[in-house]
Amino acid sequence: MTVRRDFKEPARCRPDLVIGRDELFTAARDQLTRGGSVLLHGPAGIGKSTVLRALAADYGEAARTVLRCSATESESHLPFLALADLFGLVLDEVSDKLPVAQRTALESALTGRGESTLQRDGLALRLAVLSALRALAAAGPVLLVADDLQWLDSASAELLGFAARRLGDTPVQLLCAVRTEEQEYDRHLRASPPDTLAVRLNPLSRAQVSALLDHRGYSDLPRSTMREIHRTSGGNPLFALELGRALGESPTPPRPGEPLPVPTSLRALVLSRLDMLSDEARRTLLVASAGARPTLALLHAAGRENAEAETAQAAALGLLATEPEGPAVRFAHPLISAALYAEAPAQERRAAHAALSTAASDPIERARNLALATTGTDPEVAARLAEAAALARDRGAPSVAASLGLLAARHTPPDGAPAPDDRRLQAAEDAITAGEVDLARDVAREVLTRATVPAERIRAWEVVIEAAGQSLGEVDAVFPQALADAGDDPRLLALVHYRLAWRKLIVEGDFAEAREEAAHTADLAARGDDRRTELMALSFQASTETLMGHPNAPTTIKRALREPQDPYVACHHNGVGAARFRWLLMSDQLPEARSTITALLREVRRRGMVESEVHFQRFLAETELRSGHCGRALDLARESLRLARDSGIGLGASAMLASLAEASGGDVDRALALAREAAGKAEEDGDQMYVSRALAALGHAQLVAGDAAGAVGSLRRVRELEQGLGITDPARGRWQGDLAEALVRVGEPGEAQDVIDVTREHALRLGRESVLAVLDRAEAMVRAARGDHEAALSRLTSVQDRLAKLGYGLEEARAAFALAMLRTGRPGPTSFDEAARLFRRCRALPWLRQVDEAVAAAVPGTVAVPPQTAPPSDALEGLASMERQVAALVMEGATNREIAARLFISVKTVEATLTRVYRKLGIRSRVDIVRLAAGRHAK
Repeated sequence: MTVRRDFKEPARCRPDLVIGRDELFTAARDQLTRGGSVLLHGPAGIGKSTVLRALAADYGEAARTVLRCSATESESHLPFLALADLFGLVLDEVSDKLPVAQRTALESALTGRGESTLQRDGLALRLAVLSALRALAAAGPVLLVADDLQWLDSASAELLGFAARRLGDTPVQLLCAVRTEEQEYDRHLRASPPDTLAVRLNPLSRAQVSALLDHRGYSDLPRSTMREIHRTSGGNPLFALELGRALGESPTPPRPGEPLPVPTSLRALVLSRLDMLSDEARRTLLVASAGARPTLALLHAAGRENAEAETAQAAALGLLATEPEGPAVRFAHPLISAALYAEAPAQERRAAHAALSTAASDPIERARNLALATTGTDPEVAARLAEAAALARDRGAPSVAASLGLLAARHTPPDGAPAPDDRRLQAAEDAITAGEVDLARDVAREVLTRATVPAERIRAWEVVIEAAGQSLGEVDAVFPQALADAGDDPRLLALVHYRLAWRKLIVEGDFAEAREEAAHTADLAARGDDRRTELMALSFQASTETLMGHPNAPTTIKRALREPQDPYVACHHNGVGAARFRWLLMSDQLPEARSTITALLREVRRRGMVESEVHFQRFLAETELRSGHCGRALDLARESLRLARDSGIGLGASAMLASLAEASGGDVDRALALAREAAGKAEEDGDQMYVSRALAALGHAQLVAGDAAGAVGSLRRVRELEQGLGITDPARGRWQGDLAEALVRVGEPGEAQDVIDVTREHALRLGRESVLAVLDRAEAMVRAARGDHEAALSRLTSVQDRLAKLGYGLEEARAAFALAMLRTGRPGPTSFDEAARLFRRCRALPWLRQVDEAVAAAVPGTVAVPPQTAPPSDALEGLASMERQVAALVMEGATNREIAARLFISVKTVEATLTRVYRKLGIRSRVDIVRLAAGRHAK
């Protein structure tokens, strides 16, 4: 019998749950499946009720009887109300199974007849609840679901706690949720069954908040606004949704520099204690909410003489966090600050900002507060804001510069110099640098509605095109308009033709045309005395020639490196530094390529150039991958992908590189998924250049996964695409060796040899030594397939030595593995020791697993893979994906903190995951995991 099914989760709840909650949901679901109980806890609005409903709906079918109660604050004074909710519908089923005294006490408590109390009926009532649960459980499992335990009436709470502690092996499980702060759940945990798992719901990340809002239909909000929603909500999903709803329904966006508008529903929730403050304390808190980094010293400087006492009063009410060791005045939650500010009258807000405009020590903060204290246009205020924006730009804070620039434009008179739209366009360019492309595009489009000066219009068109990113096909209509606006001015024409060069490459996939367009742009820029555009065009031309295998590439790079240089171009991801890096990487100069890209990455981080940071992080990961540092490459690639998802920049390219890194040092299934994601993104953007790169990553992942036929299909398409694009340098994607190897595996050695011969011709012409060595490795496999084993063995030995000297650690290990495979079953040594050692040095876990499988299939007498390298596939077969990853890293010797950093999870999550691993594998410690990897039984 199952009762009270009305709590079943609405259809729309599960998608919300999946966003940021899948891991804890799985942990809770596993705990229930094992027969345990679960206590969900966390602050208000964090999503406990949503997870509770989903778990109850997901697991409730396994129980015969489901009992539910949901307490409220207004009813918490009514005794036995929760007990009535739980047992009211099943009283008839169990009453005749209870002793008379227990039945009388329970019926009196549930019906309100007989004036039952805990003091009067005492033990009889307690035993009645325990007996009722046992009677229900005798007919089948019982699930008790209780939401908002903090509001449970004290009588019901005491009775349930008494029963929970005495249920023993009775098949009764509790699924409960309680509102807590920090670790306050201990009291509720002590009233739960001994096997209860406490699961804390933590704040969502910025990307998860964005996904949640997108799911709820608030997908048109700019990324800068999404960032503010995440900051103001503190990652709380309820707060984020309410803020998103208010912004989505608001006809006007918030002014630059101001906190987000807070809807009335949230103000009432977080400011319920504000009425208990004195008027002066409330004004002090308003000044603190208006400041960027409020301290007691700042509040004193702003005229709040009794700041210590007033902030202490606010802290006692829970409005401020108590930090006796620090000078900062920090609100208990960011939303309290935003709600307090939104609640204050406009005149009081301006007064607070006016006080801070003289009290703040930082010139940027003084200028921001001056702007928010001023109404209407004011040339002096606008000038100070423009100066502050320039200072923020120099400090590497382009997002702050964009916000200040928009404030400067707002306060600039229509006939001011510079004009308001000049300042808006500067702000848009700063927003592009900061990765806030939505804001930049909107500002530029607004300027275009009224701009008439050609230079101003071209500047705005540039922002619109830049904001499109890789999706240049979406702004095709812009180019004719921009060319018309440029007229015959070579400086303006150069700006437009530079963008057209990118369009030729990305949309049309024509490297030759793109190169010609870039060269034309450089000539136009030189005629127009625009050195920055000239350098950008030369850098683009050099990169294109490098990828094409054009012989002029070194000469063009030298031209781009001539003085005078431009600091912005020097470190831009499409600038001369990046062009030189690509040439070094493709020319097998790995140490110099690494030092070059490391310096570039450091500089763009200093400048706050988000888009360049995304790309350079990926470039560094690629360099480490080529060098055989698979663990380091995986960390960098995952960080690049996280940054790309967060900023919405370079997502396809980052997913492609992350796929390669996962296939080499991480999880092959994830590598396959990322490669398909990258290919889909490139197809969606119409990005011809990255479609082939993504498919090459997919083919590599398929080869590592053992799907040779799939790899052949993917890599054949790459070959066709690159022939059509005019790409002849095999060092660009380095997929040719994989294709040849896959073709051998599917029984097509003739086609494999053709791939090798064609590629070798280009590699010899360009001096690509590492490519030649990989081709020789593939050719050795072709020869072995044709029966010429001696020639194959001789060539592989030479290949391994050459790759070692060039510094390609992973390719060296693959050569050693191929050599061991060819020796298997033949007279002489057949040890896989060398391959295992080299793969272990690279931290190439997927390849180590292949070695393990090869050892298992080897002839008797073959030396097995050394212990403690990779987990035997059957030992971890029953673990979930995250559990397998954690276990594999333990086998590498990683600490919990290192595992957390590698997998982008918390240390507590690592500890909880290890606990599940121990339980599933029947072991007790990290040492036992290593013993499993070594093939020994845990003691």
